[in-house]
Amino acid sequence: MFDGLKDKLSGFTSDVEEDVDEEALEAEEEPDADEADGEVPADQATDAEPATDAQPSEGDTQAATPAATDDQSGTGSEPSAADSGAIDESATASSAAVEDGEAVPDADSQSDDAAETVADSASEAEPESDEDDGGRGLAAKAKLMATGKTVIEEEDLQSHLDDLELALLSSDVEMSVANEILDGVKENLTGQTRRRLSSTGNLVRDALRESLYDVINVGQFDFDERVQQADKPVTIVFTGVNGVGKTTSIAKLAQYFEERGLSTVLANGDTYRAGANEQLEKHAENLDKKIITHEQGSDPTAVVYDAVEYAKANDIDVVLGDTAGRLHTSDDLMAQLEKIDRNIDPDMTLFVDEAVAGQDAVNRAREFNDAAEIDGAILTKADADPQGGAAISVAHVTGKPILFLGTGQDYDDLEPFDPEEIVDSLIGE
Repeated sequence: MFDGLKDKLSGFTSDVEEDVDEEALEAEEEPDADEADGEVPADQATDAEPATDAQPSEGDTQAATPAATDDQSGTGSEPSAADSGAIDESATASSAAVEDGEAVPDADSQSDDAAETVADSASEAEPESDEDDGGRGLAAKAKLMATGKTVIEEEDLQSHLDDLELALLSSDVEMSVANEILDGVKENLTGQTRRRLSSTGNLVRDALRESLYDVINVGQFDFDERVQQADKPVTIVFTGVNGVGKTTSIAKLAQYFEERGLSTVLANGDTYRAGANEQLEKHAENLDKKIITHEQGSDPTAVVYDAVEYAKANDIDVVLGDTAGRLHTSDDLMAQLEKIDRNIDPDMTLFVDEAVAGQDAVNRAREFNDAAEIDGAILTKADADPQGGAAISVAHVTGKPILFLGTGQDYDDLEPFDPEEIVDSLIGE
């Protein structure tokens, strides 16, 4: 199921992983800029410095001797007049500074001030272009490189995002849904830090998984819990175009509820289509279920109403009501559906369509929801759908969840739709 889309998504993750790892490998193999310029590395320069306890050279000794002699000769002598003046001026300046409350900076603070000045000058000298689009400067990038890490930039992903968009659209994913997925992947992945030369695949898969889940999980609710907690009988009406498996889905849900200890009655509100009664009656016979029918051309609302009254009289838990296949452009049929909503007030209205219909199913889901609000959807023939575009898109465009997938012709071929399981099947564990 959805194998085509699964392969395309797998190709996206592997391509991004390969490209980003190749760039990291190239960065690892590039020679250090200082070594390329012939400069001696800092650690080698340190090794080349003389030891602190090394003996001074003869020249150093001779140079130091006169200074020492002058110091010694001046120890017991009076300072000259010029020197006395200088000393007096210095003392006077110091006294003035103290009187004014100003501290005389020592050598350490002067050194610190000088260092700050140099740092400020260097900071001002750095061009603004050092900041990349994500606000990460060259210094920060260098620091990351020093720790063996790299940052995934948007430009690293763009060509792959373009490929992903094409893959989604070719898998019948609706345009706005594809854009939502792309934006989610970009947001989740751009700026992520990873260790160089290690797999990016997990990051890419996680970003894609989260984006897909956010799109598919729209409006999800616990179907079984809602049915169990609702006042009995629970009335569920099914709508959609003819030929998509609507009647068969009703029979499958009857079996589904039976397995969960809930009794059901079927109501054939599709009074316009020849043979509709016979089709639903056959399912009811196979499942040993009661069916409420009227003659062809009868009011569908009356049929569903009678089924609800029968359920109340016989302690039946769930009423499953079929309706005529209709398009949003069929005013008469849409009016009948609105009449059912108004007079019966069903607990849920479920839209049924084929997963293999792809974009057509997505468009119809939107149109039916606009005409008569639905509560959820069932997609039939999901086992025959290699693309998965409808399953990805229907919930997002309607804001209402996919509740079940039809996966075969047997009555138990109905699977609850689990967004997490679907995403895991598409992306992998």
